[in-house]
Amino acid sequence: MSLIQLENYAEGKWIPSSENGEILKNAITGEPLYYAESSALDFDSMMKFARSKGASKLRKMSFQERGLMLKKLALHLLTKKELFYKVSAYTGATKSDSWVDIEGGIGNLFAYASLRRQFGNEWYYVEGETAKLSKQNTFIGHHILVPKEGVAIHINAFNFPVWGMLEKIAVNLLAGVPAIVKPATLTSYLTEVVFKEIIASNIVPEGALQLICGSARGILDYCLHQDVVTFTGSAETGKKLKITSNIIENSIPFNMEADSLNACVLGTDITPDMPEFDIFIKEVVREMTTKAGQKCTAIRRILVPENRTEDVIIALGKRLQSNTIGDPSVEGVRMGPLAGLSQRDDVLEKVNQLKASQQVVIGGNEDYDVKGADKIKGAFMSPIVFLNETPYQNTACHDVEAFGPVSTIIPYKEINDAVQLIKMGKGSLVSSIVTANNDIAKEFTLEAASSLGRILVLNSACAKESTGHGSPMPLLVHGGPGRAGGGEEMGGKRGVFHYMQRTAIQGSPDMLTAITNQYQQGATGIHSKTHPFKKTFHELKIGDQIVTEKRLITSEDINRFADLSGDHFYAHNEDTHFEGTMFTHQVAHGYFIMSVAAGLFVDSYEMNPVLLNYGIDELRFTKPVYPDTSVYVRFTCKEKIDQEKRNDEDIDKGIVKWLVEILDESEEPLVGIATILTMVKK
Repeated sequence: MSLIQLENYAEGKWIPSSENGEILKNAITGEPLYYAESSALDFDSMMKFARSKGASKLRKMSFQERGLMLKKLALHLLTKKELFYKVSAYTGATKSDSWVDIEGGIGNLFAYASLRRQFGNEWYYVEGETAKLSKQNTFIGHHILVPKEGVAIHINAFNFPVWGMLEKIAVNLLAGVPAIVKPATLTSYLTEVVFKEIIASNIVPEGALQLICGSARGILDYCLHQDVVTFTGSAETGKKLKITSNIIENSIPFNMEADSLNACVLGTDITPDMPEFDIFIKEVVREMTTKAGQKCTAIRRILVPENRTEDVIIALGKRLQSNTIGDPSVEGVRMGPLAGLSQRDDVLEKVNQLKASQQVVIGGNEDYDVKGADKIKGAFMSPIVFLNETPYQNTACHDVEAFGPVSTIIPYKEINDAVQLIKMGKGSLVSSIVTANNDIAKEFTLEAASSLGRILVLNSACAKESTGHGSPMPLLVHGGPGRAGGGEEMGGKRGVFHYMQRTAIQGSPDMLTAITNQYQQGATGIHSKTHPFKKTFHELKIGDQIVTEKRLITSEDINRFADLSGDHFYAHNEDTHFEGTMFTHQVAHGYFIMSVAAGLFVDSYEMNPVLLNYGIDELRFTKPVYPDTSVYVRFTCKEKIDQEKRNDEDIDKGIVKWLVEILDESEEPLVGIATILTMVKK
């Protein structure tokens, strides 16, 4: 059959590979399938196209619009997933392997689409609290984050051709930055078929995404200071790219997520008759066999108490023996081949290095069956487990990673010993510990955390719902120190900020209100005859403000609220002897004062656009209110956040944040402060 020419997507056009490109093969049969090549691409022109077209369009979209774009894209890709599964089979992936890659990747789009709710209604982000820089509050400071005006270059690994792309572009697109995706050539044909559906959907603006299936050698020479580079792959390759002269000279952010020697620890409290022992064995086997062990998070070191070594070897051996290897399309096959023959050769070379200093206790020979395929033509290998009883002297297990179904059992004495062995890996993406003992879990976590990007504490209480040792989650950081690259991918809002520039801004409250489009305390309010609650979402302006009438707080009020709420804390009791307390006499409940505030600022005499009270944030009671004190409220429109309609019947609405400042006759300091949220019709 004639080979398919993979296409690159550059400057809004599909550009096919030439027949001089690298030949990509079916991992199961060894049959040639595709050419991948990129000599016709102009990397400098591609990056300029992304900066001029993609960046400008994304920057004009608000966080809400970008988030909804991701949601729409995720829904579209789900309708095409069967096509993706079909192509994924060529990589040697089982159905469950493909599910992690394909639907796990789409899940990242959904997760970051939902994250839009943590951002405002603008294309930039206002971060944290206002810094008061002067006594009279006429000079204040704040931080804003704006999208970088460059392009993200994503250099991805071969093992997750879909997830690797989607987990990264979800973040940079939400941040408002375009990307050029460079998948590993070995499995780029799967990335290409997904990318084609993204472009065909017309959901993403022109210039926001480009694709290189062939070599991208030299692309980093065209990076500018506004660009961002992310790399996933081997530590050796990552380090070479990280010290590219242009990266260093322009201080270009380089986020590296490298393969590492991750570990799973069996706690000293676990015995073979406990459910946690079986959980441990299942977790190790799953991480050795999922994607044929080709995961940056796979378990390479199996740490077990010395007195449990034999039990673990026997249990692992039995479970791995039942692991059927072969063509994933054949019923009953649990593990497919590696991604290619070159990859298998590399793993076997590393296995030979490990054999020089440690003993093979499970597998390690050619006497294994392959179901439905030829184990010579396909990139198959059976799982191999080593035993290293002298891990402080024979250290290859802490330095050499065989990127396949290979792991080493390492006996240890006490938990502190396990921690020290973990640290000999010089930094890992993840380590897990299986224990039913809280003290052991705490000791391990706090002592090992400095060397790890993520820690999974696993026991029978969470095992059923746990996503597992090898599953980084979109809203948590994925990365690790040292050998693991020192980077952080995903991580919720932290990941988005990686593609944005944080800038401190200083000025008057009025000026910073104008810049941020968020009302800053102390700024001039906008007063009109119309109560803010009578204005629709679109009619409201940031800074719309009312100052309410005053209300006298009496001892009788406080007593009635205590009876109504059941809150009879001593400070609210007028008969309390207050000597030695923080108060001079009876004090009003904070929640009573907040309720009074609501009664003062709420306009409730007729129907209005306010649909409901959505909640209260940042409520603080800053000064006691004693009987016979009059309080009033300064009530200001602080921020507006758009909301999409869930269906045709849904009311068109948005969320409005209001600054509530509660004052007494002295005006300063405030009695209380809060941000309330209302849902308001458009």
